[in-house]
Amino acid sequence: MSAREVLGRVSAGHPRGSWPAEEKAAELTRQGQPATVVMDPETDSFLIVPKAAS
Repeated sequence: MSAREVLGRVSAGHPRGSWPAEEKAAELTRQGQPATVVMDPETDSFLIVPKAAS
C-alpha cells in the first residue's frame, strides 16, 4: 500500500465490520473533508483516508 494520510483506523475484526469506518468517513465528508475507507491487509484494518480527487 502506498503512503497516504490516515485519518482513522478500525480493526477488521470489529463486530460491526467496516461500518464504524464507513460512518466515520461519512461524518468527515459531511464536515467538508472528503474521506473513504480502504482495507489494509498488512495490518488487518480498515483505514479512513482522504478521498482522492477525481
